[in-house]
Order: sequence, then C-alpha cells, then structure tokens
Amino acid sequence: MQTQRYCFDLFAGCGGLTTGLEMAGFDSAMVCEVDDDARNSYLLNRKSKIGDQLFADAGELHFADVNQLNGKVLDGLKERLIALERSLDFSRDDSSLDLICGGPPCQGFSGIGIRRSYAVDKEHIPSNHLYGKMADIIEQIRPKIFMFENVKGILTGRWNPSEAKGQIWRDVKSRFQRIPGYTIKWSLVLAKDYGVPQNRPRVLLVGIRNDLAKKAGLDLIAKEEDAVKTGFLPQPVGIAPDPIDLLGDLIDESITDILLSGKYPADFSLDSYPKPAQTDFQKFLRTDHAGNIARRGSPLSEHEFSKHSKRVVQKFQAMLMNGGVIPESMKTKKFAQRLIPERWPDKGPFITATSLPDDYVHFSQPRSLSVREWARLQTFPDWYRFAGKRTTGGLRRAGNPLAGDFSRETPKYTQIGNAVPVLLAKAVGDYFNKILCEAGV
Repeated sequence: MQTQRYCFDLFAGCGGLTTGLEMAGFDSAMVCEVDDDARNSYLLNRKSKIGDQLFADAGELHFADVNQLNGKVLDGLKERLIALERSLDFSRDDSSLDLICGGPPCQGFSGIGIRRSYAVDKEHIPSNHLYGKMADIIEQIRPKIFMFENVKGILTGRWNPSEAKGQIWRDVKSRFQRIPGYTIKWSLVLAKDYGVPQNRPRVLLVGIRNDLAKKAGLDLIAKEEDAVKTGFLPQPVGIAPDPIDLLGDLIDESITDILLSGKYPADFSLDSYPKPAQTDFQKFLRTDHAGNIARRGSPLSEHEFSKHSKRVVQKFQAMLMNGGVIPESMKTKKFAQRLIPERWPDKGPFITATSLPDDYVHFSQPRSLSVREWARLQTFPDWYRFAGKRTTGGLRRAGNPLAGDFSRETPKYTQIGNAVPVLLAKAVGDYFNKILCEAGV
C-alpha cells in the first residue's frame, strides 16, 4: 500500500505544482496564495481529502498572505492538522510533513516581468524578498524535503544596477543554506526534458533533511551543487510532444472561415470536442478523475477564441503562409510574436508560455491560442478549471511600483503562464517519493 504523503504549497498560484505532485501521490495539507482568482482556481480543482474532510472545504488550511504564517498561526495550523490527519506529527524536530514547496513571485527576476514593469530597483519590490519568509516557515515546520522554484533570471539578477550580476541568487541560496539540518542542491532544468511542450528553463533548489538523505544513500559531502548530478532531482524523463500532437484534437476547421470573414458570433467558442483523441498525449489530457477519456462531442471548457481585428487576422495569416515571418508592412512595436510550428525543430520546444495570449500564433489557424490550449502547453489536464477573467491588461496586470501599487490582476492566461508545468512537477514528485521510500519513510 502506497504511503500517503502531504505537502504545503506556498505561493501556489492556480495549482500547477500541486496537480503534478498529486499525480505523484502528494496531497495538499495547506495552501497559501495571495491572489483571489488564482487561489479560487486552485481550490476549484482539489478533490483530495485530509482526514475525513475535503481539502477544498477546510478553510482553516487556506491562506492568502504568506506573511500571516507567523509562529502562533503555524502552531495553530499544526494542531489542526494533527486533529484532522493522525499521520501528521509536528511534535518533534523531524516532523512528518513530507514536502514544502513554492515559487515566490518572480516578476522582479524574469526578463518577461521586467519588460512589463516600471523602472524600480528590485530591492524595493516587497514580493522579491518572500523567499526569506519561505525559509522561515521551513525552519519552523522541518519537512522532510523542501523545494524552491523560480525563473532563470534569478541567477543573474541584481538588487540594483550598482551591484554585480548574481547578487540576488547568492542571497537567496545563502538564506536556504542557513536552515540547519538540511543539505541543499540546485539545478537549472528545462521543462522540455520532462515531457513538457515548452523549453521553459526553471531554477529548482532542493533541501533534503540530513537524517533522511543519509538513509537514502545521498552524498552529503560532495561539493558539487548540481541537484540532478547529485541525485536530489530526477534525470530527464520524457520527450515533449509536438504541437500537432498536443493540440490537433481541438482544431475545428470552420473557425478559420469565421476568422477570415470577420463575422464573429456572440459566443466565439467550442463547448464540445470537435474530434476524438488522436494521440496518447491527447488521451492523457482528456482523461477524467474516473479514468474515462472524453470522446468527440463530450463537453469541453475554456476553448473560447479571440475576436481579432481584420488587420491582425491578415498578419497571422501571412505568418502562416510565410513560415512565421511577419511582412514588413504588418510589423508593429510589439516586442515579440512567434508562430508555433506543427512540429518542433530537432532541439525540441523553443517557447515558454507567458501571461499574454497573443505572444504566439496557432500553427494552422490565424489566431492566438485559447485558454484550454494555453493550459495544455503547461500540461494541465482538460478537466482543470480556471476562475476569474479570461484576460486583462495594462496597470491591472502589471501594477505600478513607482506609485507604490504592487497589486496585480491574474486572469486565466496569466495564471496559466505563471504556473509550474504539471508534468515537470509530477516528475519531481515521483522522484521525491522514491527518495523518501529509499529512506524508509
């Protein structure tokens, strides 16, 4: 019988990391996410129980602001969890919680975030220092394993222009290394190496409690920091599907005619599958909790199309006809816009899903991708639902740090773009489960 495992997901977003971990046998014992829409998406899709109670109904285990999780609140949380789930024990220094994971907000570290933000030193953006709060919580809970996740840009980021590149990462790594009783390793991984149809480089820092790492046979003395090389993270495990094999079953050819005509119906969407599943990957995405694969004509959600202007459709059509090249007469000031090919080049996926749906053009129709297609890029199964608006823009998405406004709306595309790819999370969760089993827990 498989051991039941539990995790805390900090900065959980809409739940990509937790969804992959659930596939690997880890269930939520606590969630923290400041954005209401993202947290609602997270809870909307949680079907697991803690004790005899559905986790989604256990409001005392749901938190918004991670800064609320001080000593007193954490003590109360521990007591409540022990009452709900007898296998959880926080009475010793080596608590039985299996995992704490989280990716603190990265807008101040990523190139994508920077290009859409106002000029302000990263040192003065409060969310850029939340890694310290995550470390505080780890020190108080003492889980078996913890994992910090963030964007590649954190490795070269600096708090202000006068400092050397990499200062942010040195500070972040140093804070986690100061947590007593853990060995820390980290790697820059590519999501495409774990079966995700994106390049998506991500920094993963892993800490394993020394008592368990020794039992699992991990080398705690080696100076090598690479988590993959030292066995703290899994080796690449999968080949990313081509876009046609990922999205081909969602294509309705009549949509092209509507786009070219410019005569849009009031509801420009599909609410049922236009085709049967054609590949194993599509079957995986169309499989519900009961193991049933959605057939042609079965209900389909989040497959609404943008009503592009005539000029935009013409530009997208020209890109389709010219291998992704935008004609000079149609170029705009937009920083980037790329055509997703039917098949990846030899080196595999070259894209990273962002918060903007029109960053990429569909490989066979003159349009941007739907929310459902965007979610598939992140390997969310089709049963996954998203709360909030479909999209938004301007200050509502980016905030205005110069004016002290750090609030952000997170519509569906943004929630998905910010998520950890589900299959990357599953690969990591499967591997953590293996380590814990080898440690005898």
